[in-house]
Amino acid sequence: MKSSVAVVGAGIVGLATAYELGLRGYRVRVIEKESRLAEHQTGNNSGVIHSGLYYAPGSLKATLGTAGAQSMHRFAEEHGVPVDICGKLVVATRQDQLPALEELHRRGIANGVPCRMVTPEEARVYEPHVACVAALRVESTGIVDYRGICAALGRLITEGGGDILLGREVTGISGGNRSVAVSTTAGDITADELINCAGLHSDRIARLAGLTPEVRIIPFRGEYFELTADQSHLVRGLIYPVPDPSFPFLGVHLTKMVGGGVHAGPNAVFALAREGYTWLTINPRDVLESAAWPGLWKLGTKFWKVGLSEVARSLSRKKFLASLRELVPELGDNSLVPTHAGVRAQAMRRNGDLVDDFYFERAPRQIHVLNAPSPAATAALEIGRRIADELEERNR
Repeated sequence: MKSSVAVVGAGIVGLATAYELGLRGYRVRVIEKESRLAEHQTGNNSGVIHSGLYYAPGSLKATLGTAGAQSMHRFAEEHGVPVDICGKLVVATRQDQLPALEELHRRGIANGVPCRMVTPEEARVYEPHVACVAALRVESTGIVDYRGICAALGRLITEGGGDILLGREVTGISGGNRSVAVSTTAGDITADELINCAGLHSDRIARLAGLTPEVRIIPFRGEYFELTADQSHLVRGLIYPVPDPSFPFLGVHLTKMVGGGVHAGPNAVFALAREGYTWLTINPRDVLESAAWPGLWKLGTKFWKVGLSEVARSLSRKKFLASLRELVPELGDNSLVPTHAGVRAQAMRRNGDLVDDFYFERAPRQIHVLNAPSPAATAALEIGRRIADELEERNR
């Protein structure tokens, strides 16, 4: 039997990591402060299996995301989780967006993503109601039930002899030469290794473990609507805008859901709590920690116009709908129904740069995943394999 590993966080990255470690013979315990799995980022995302299209060739997001599109699809099919590889269109609605669309195509080809440029007429074969001057068709994008994926991972972890300890918030971590002690609200746990996959709280877990992370988690809320039943026929699959290359979010888009219906969104606004799913959810500690990080002010200075636009879209359903009508002009005045929101754990450097790749920091017997936003759900099985490979290399 190999060494024991404590994994903090029962979102999809933590569970995928624990699952992979269990397959390799490690004794695994997953520690989660919530009462169920996938309660935050994983359980509140759009359910998309991303293709690896957007990311810089050679980056972890590109390599793990592209591989993850295949491995996540396989895992879902093998374990009876609903999945549909329906493909998507990225559409340019103006001529000035064509260079960015062509750059996406170049990146996609470099990353091994099955994608091709199509004319407006060809685009409307896939999406008859879409408006565009050109589009990029991506075949490997799909949709999946990520909560179902996490339920399957949790079952496999426990069947393999691992433990998932719910309702246990980590309050302290101390490391020695031979083990790591994790204090929780329900007792102490000792393990040979610690893997931090705590998402929205990952930088705090790292500080509890004695690190001084180079990044701070800044929360951004993404709000969703659903199309009303009489409007859902206007979208067959996934329709995305050409993203602003200077901004880390993809823009509001239309996404067929694996259980039926169509999601619209998300936008991206600064959240007043790390678990702030509404404007009224305010956590003073979270706000103060974000405000004390110099990078937030530098980001605000750079993107204040975009930020105001996102806030306006958050507060006005009319503005939200106007953005969607750029993609599908036929959407009716009363086509949107509010639904859930998600919060993205975005790592930011002191200089205001948003970390644009998966990011890890390390200490003896510790690996801390400090940036794993989209496409981390898609890439989760690959991230788990990479962490397990590193652990095995370190212990040889």
